[in-house]
Amino acid sequence: MLIGAHVREDDPLVTAADRGADIVQMFLADPQGWKKPPTHPQAEQLRDGELTVVVHAPYVINLASLNNRIRIPSRKLVVQHAEAAAAVGAIGLVVHGGHVTQGEDAATGFENWRKFVERQMGDGGFAVPVFIENTAGGDNAMARRFDALARLWDSVGEFGVGFCLDTCHAFAAGEDLVDVVERAKAITGRIDLVHLNNSRDEFGSARDRHANIADGTIDPDQLAAVCSAAGAPVVVETPAEGQADDIAFLRERLGS
Repeated sequence: MLIGAHVREDDPLVTAADRGADIVQMFLADPQGWKKPPTHPQAEQLRDGELTVVVHAPYVINLASLNNRIRIPSRKLVVQHAEAAAAVGAIGLVVHGGHVTQGEDAATGFENWRKFVERQMGDGGFAVPVFIENTAGGDNAMARRFDALARLWDSVGEFGVGFCLDTCHAFAAGEDLVDVVERAKAITGRIDLVHLNNSRDEFGSARDRHANIADGTIDPDQLAAVCSAAGAPVVVETPAEGQADDIAFLRERLGS
């Protein structure tokens, strides 16, 4: 099982070695910005090397939005980041599910997702697989609670999109981690990546504040059990100073 961490994008090879990671996740541009990602200075080494890479799309992307000024640039940015992810040899691009605003029809948000994915597949698909990630908060989110996730998958699942399970997000959304893998797979049919994060907050808080594995409100043994059941690559997005310990803990518990 591949185990690693989200790292700074400026020198992922060195950071991976320091953490003892065999997979890294990184941004390829400002996560709060709308600019096209530049060519990564280590693209060739990453693409041709042994380190597995996954790319996280910017947080500003909202493919569900009813606002054309947000939704249309979001579509363009996902395509651009998928192309940039392919250039570094990434196994996938993580994209948040997005949301509609209060008073708007959630069904339109799900349909916006479908239109985008269906159109892109008709144009030749994405340069790398897209992994939709469950999110922690927002009453109008497309992928926070699993009932909404099921509606989203009814809209896009037939097109082969992937799924990224975030443990902190699921815990914050009030989803029981005991059977979270089983329920997620029942909806999506797959788990392509796990974001293995503890939480600084209580169950159902709707707050996305990550903690290192030994330092949060989720039982570390339960987190290890999620990884084991998922059987997918694992990335910790925990505070950097504790990532090496997080990776070592998982390797010991999972026998990797």
